[in-house]
Amino acid sequence: MRADRLVATLLFMQTRERVTATEVATELEVSVATARRDLEALSAAGIPVYSQPGRGGGWSLIGGARTDLSGLTASEAQALFLLLGPLATAAPATRSALRKLLRALPQPFRLEAEAAAGAVVVDAAGWGRGDTEMPALVDELQRAVVRRRRIAFDYDRRGQRTRRLVDPWGLVDKDGIWYLVAGTERGRRTFRVDRIATLEITDEIAHRPPDFDLSTAWSEVVEEVERHRSTLAATVLIPAALAPVLRDRQGRHCVLEGEAADGRVRARITAPTPLMIAQELAGWGATVEVLEPESVKAELARLGSELVERYGTTGR
Repeated sequence: MRADRLVATLLFMQTRERVTATEVATELEVSVATARRDLEALSAAGIPVYSQPGRGGGWSLIGGARTDLSGLTASEAQALFLLLGPLATAAPATRSALRKLLRALPQPFRLEAEAAAGAVVVDAAGWGRGDTEMPALVDELQRAVVRRRRIAFDYDRRGQRTRRLVDPWGLVDKDGIWYLVAGTERGRRTFRVDRIATLEITDEIAHRPPDFDLSTAWSEVVEEVERHRSTLAATVLIPAALAPVLRDRQGRHCVLEGEAADGRVRARITAPTPLMIAQELAGWGATVEVLEPESVKAELARLGSELVERYGTTGR
């Protein structure tokens, strides 16, 4: 996992005055290209890792060789843990390494570094759609989370704009769509970052529950959304070669249930209504066969009739 490598690279550099990408690659048993990308990622994140080109050059951790992180500034410590935190959510070994790094920090830096490590969660499982461009406000929201400052913003939802004042608790990158998890007068709420406008970071201290864990909170959000979005299930058959494609496109709304007698794969597709399932499957044509329920079959037949009526004579 990349987070393990980044931590290991940083610790390796602390034992050397200067290293080359080749030395890092040998130490971590990765390719030179991978080692170079990791070194560049640490540098780009604001961690004091610098390259010296030319003969006798290499990569140095400013401050020379040392066995702890006492040479990091507060902003550099935050940059390190903002970079590593999202990558470590699924790796116990990396979480352990991050805890050790936190303990190695000077005491004044630990609180904000710990906040940075838990400021972002990456949820790769999609809801059937994705967006690859990160909203411009993500960096500002991260700073508000780490500094624990209340934020005010206008929020657009269903054509209506409202003014919000919230305590930012964390950010989630879900399949390319960013969400802000925050505390409000009505309790925990989740906001899509691309619907946030005119963000203002106030000087008021944000309240965050002492036992709050962003990964746990996001899991609860996902479960609640899934309960509302998965009220109907359809059983379908699809060629085995295409089953991973169907699962990727449908995200959490597709569960592959195993191989059928004819070699195809049985899958379960969920959505709130028969029409929504039919709309998702219509583009697959006869490649996907719906076994049940009848309501989804009826919606597919109706959609097919509408298409034939509109386009059936085209080209004749």
